[in-house]
Amino acid sequence: MLQEQLNHVELIVLGYKEKSQNFEDSQETQGASTNAWKSACASTKASKVLIPSGTYWLRRVTLAGPCKAAIKLQVDGLLKAPVDPDKLSGVHWVNFRYIDQFTLSGRGTFDGQGKVAWGKSTCQKYKDCDSLPMNIRFDFITNALVRDITTLDSKNFHVNVFGCKNLTFQHFTVRAPGESVNTDGIHIGRSTGIYIIDSKIGTGDDCISVGDGTEELHITGVTCGPGHGISVGSLGKYPNEKPVSGIFVKNCTISDTTNGVRIKSRPNLYGGVASNMHFEDIVMNNVQNPVIIDQVYCPWNQCSPKALSKVKISDVSFKSIRGTSATPVAVRIACSSGFPCQNVKLANINLAYRGPGGPAKSQCSNVKPIISGIMSASGC
Repeated sequence: MLQEQLNHVELIVLGYKEKSQNFEDSQETQGASTNAWKSACASTKASKVLIPSGTYWLRRVTLAGPCKAAIKLQVDGLLKAPVDPDKLSGVHWVNFRYIDQFTLSGRGTFDGQGKVAWGKSTCQKYKDCDSLPMNIRFDFITNALVRDITTLDSKNFHVNVFGCKNLTFQHFTVRAPGESVNTDGIHIGRSTGIYIIDSKIGTGDDCISVGDGTEELHITGVTCGPGHGISVGSLGKYPNEKPVSGIFVKNCTISDTTNGVRIKSRPNLYGGVASNMHFEDIVMNNVQNPVIIDQVYCPWNQCSPKALSKVKISDVSFKSIRGTSATPVAVRIACSSGFPCQNVKLANINLAYRGPGGPAKSQCSNVKPIISGIMSASGC
């Protein structure tokens, strides 16, 4: 439907100042972007805003609806954020909000220029650290497609999805070095019907992270690495978290990461529910923890690892997972002794480890997994 509507477009080209690093001179650029968006959003016919090829400097911007008809933003240029995170004065750089029937596409790149900011992050030391700005936020977006776009070197999360419904990422690219701090590729929370398809994510934290209230998330054909893998959680960090349900990760390749497919919750904090989560047909290449449920997740020693997680995990399957582990423990299912995991299935797990302490093994606690087919990592 979106593509048919876009046959009738109002074309608006943003008047950016190309190749200028002087943000004082780029105030009219900021105005051009918001004015073009407002004009397109007010159109009763499907409309398109175009950022053509070139290099453009952009301060913090919010592009919001509701719009009167379908709207498309085509980014073919390179957008650059200020290097200094203080110049963005907030938790995001580019924010899309309250838009229905939205397409973000093109050959363009959102460059967060995060290298300086990573060195300023204090979140590894302090619980109440100041958040650095994310590259892109999608808040309360419905019936939308993000295609062929690249996000580069974000200062914090690359993409945050919140309160969205029926949003698809296709041929989406995330690029940041493995040493970048807290740069999750795509984080999803309190959203329904999110699809991440045929995308490449390499970063310094989780390639994809799943927060509370996420339902019907489908991750297919994603290449992940470097990074911390594809993770549900961490859960139980905040009070009144909403259930996580309907997570489907299939036909993905994970390489040179600290984790593969993971579910994690924090001990001694708050309760929650996570169920109906399935990981299938995954290739692991030199992954440190290929298959892991970690209910004693305690980053930077900011909680008590001896306490019990109150998050209830059930109906989980890991099927047809193959490749190589970088450590002897290829499968680790560490559930809460207070709320043991229920109905966990392991089927056709064929992971090889050839280093000292091999062959590959598995460790399970507070769970009785149902095992079928190949299980190369014995122990559970």
